[in-house]
Amino acid sequence: MALEIKKLGVLLEPTELAFEHQSVLNPGIFQDGENIHVYYRAISEQGESAIGYARLNGPTTVVERWRKPIMDRYYDYESKGIEDPRVVQIDGVLYMTYVAHDGKNAISCLATSRDPRSFDKKGVISPRITYHDAAEYLHESRLKDSYSFFEAYYEEGAGKDVLLWHKDAVLFAGKIGDQFAMLHRVLPDVQVVFFDNFKDLNNEFWEKQLKNLADSVVLENKHWFETRCIGSGAPPIKTDAGWLMIYHAVEETNKKRVYHAGAALLDLNDPRKVIGKLHEPLFSPVEDWEQSGYVSNVVFPTGTAIFDEDLYIYYGAADKRIAVASVNLKDLLAELNHGHGHPNGTI
Repeated sequence: MALEIKKLGVLLEPTELAFEHQSVLNPGIFQDGENIHVYYRAISEQGESAIGYARLNGPTTVVERWRKPIMDRYYDYESKGIEDPRVVQIDGVLYMTYVAHDGKNAISCLATSRDPRSFDKKGVISPRITYHDAAEYLHESRLKDSYSFFEAYYEEGAGKDVLLWHKDAVLFAGKIGDQFAMLHRVLPDVQVVFFDNFKDLNNEFWEKQLKNLADSVVLENKHWFETRCIGSGAPPIKTDAGWLMIYHAVEETNKKRVYHAGAALLDLNDPRKVIGKLHEPLFSPVEDWEQSGYVSNVVFPTGTAIFDEDLYIYYGAADKRIAVASVNLKDLLAELNHGHGHPNGTI
């Protein structure tokens, strides 16, 4: 691949502070001019996670880092962790989607703010439907067999009452046709939903979505580096060429799992139409800080910023630390449009 990906190294490491002593990873990013607000998953020695905060001047210079979480656990459904935040600004409001975990269930939640230093939790936005009950809807939706595999996998591991494992809820950085658009994941693919108000995201809404899940798939796991599953990464960026989507993909072999970063370009009006997709990873875990950590062989992109002609991609490295990579934005879009993209929305 002709693209030049620059690995710029580790941005943040764990500290001696109790709430982030084990790991820091998977940051949500909000760019405000030269300021980069970083909201990251911080893991304690007890394995419980909260959201930490740092601020950058420019793409890589850390000028502020809080000694306490910007957001912590309060509710039963998040008793073991709040993690993997993604942040967008729409009409002056900051929306943070994140995962809550109680030791058994992983669900998606929302917090909002007009101040990048203080967020208000708004509650659960994902389906509170068990895999057992969701199976009927999923079977109606003409889905491939691997959906049933993940249903059985989670029921066997956590019991028949485990909720649909719902992670990687990521808002588009702008409305589409006056509606919010949100990527989400029911394993193993990435889907999209459209809605007018977050209050619409109740079980009735999700039941309808699950019955027609095949029609909302944005990306499927098709290539060698996506053998297990794929998931949303950073919030899609609106460009003249389309929505630029940086995502993660999991390669599974008998010996190990490897997390890669991928890139795709989606139609501005209907993101289910794929304009182009790289057939090789955008980047992979090849550096020491990516290959060795709490979970080895992981690059997990969750936020981006743009400075001059370059796209900066912030990612969790080996589930231990936060790192940064960069790529020329025009070159990446050209590669997606011409080098590896295919016409008519096909892959």
